[in-house]
Amino acid sequence: MTRASSSLSGDEVAALMDELSDISFGDEDVARDSNANVIPFALGQRKERPTADLALIERMNERLGRRMRDIIEPIAQARAQVEAHPLETRRFDEWQRNQPDFMSLSLFRIRPAKGTMMIAIEPAFISNMVDAFYGGTGGGIATKSGEFTPSEERLLHRLTKAITDILVRSWSEFYPLQFEPVAHETNPIFASMMRGDEGVVVQRFTIKPGITRSTRIEILYPLSMLQPIEDELASRVHRDSDADADEWRTKLAAALENVALPVRSVLARPEMTVAQLLALKPGDVIPINLSSTVPLLVGNRRFANGTIGEQEGRAAMMIDTIGKGL
Repeated sequence: MTRASSSLSGDEVAALMDELSDISFGDEDVARDSNANVIPFALGQRKERPTADLALIERMNERLGRRMRDIIEPIAQARAQVEAHPLETRRFDEWQRNQPDFMSLSLFRIRPAKGTMMIAIEPAFISNMVDAFYGGTGGGIATKSGEFTPSEERLLHRLTKAITDILVRSWSEFYPLQFEPVAHETNPIFASMMRGDEGVVVQRFTIKPGITRSTRIEILYPLSMLQPIEDELASRVHRDSDADADEWRTKLAAALENVALPVRSVLARPEMTVAQLLALKPGDVIPINLSSTVPLLVGNRRFANGTIGEQEGRAAMMIDTIGKGL
């Protein structure tokens, strides 16, 4: 006994498709109108750049640069220049590919937000700072490979601790964050801060302490950490911007009140020809007609009008009218 085949032949499939093509599910015009209102949406898509978050971190840059300079100068024992660069948003694996094989990569867990922050420092900078701290020039090497010495590890710990402290102070003005040390890596491949396809915000500083070579320090934040708190950060940025504007206007008004302006009065304006001026000699008298009121001039603008008189034995002017619109 043979079992009937459960599959359709090629001719049967073709006939079935022909029948389905003749079926109409409604008016074609209605279908077209319905499709016109459909907006394509990719499931799982993510916002790549939360503007409010980056604007807040941008505002931190200059402040962080000043505070970072206060950290580095005592170690380098020289004046330091710190330049804050514009923020960059990129994929984490792209950032990893652009790093050398040996780096100082300190990872910190962010509380109460979710995510891991990283501080990346060039190893040659650590070595040169150790040299400067113990009396050297601090400009001995341009690159470093291998391992950190115990002295370099102590200085590195001190530096990253100081950087996280100023980060906590800076973030506390907008959103309270704490940074707990998690790990320290020297190879970017093993710095598992996030998945490679996820976005990261890079906050970069160029530092030139004294006569040493310039170096860079980078602070990396995951976008996945910033996005959940975007709305609150945006409101704080706007409120702080309004407060800054009010404070700026108050300070500007106070500063303008102390600006010194030249004030003068003109008693008379006689007119003379060039020939009369050339003929003047000591002892000549120029007749003038005094007006009942004289102007008070600020620069070249008439500010007020007044009357000339005397007060406490000194010539004085009594203000009669103030110029319109002043």
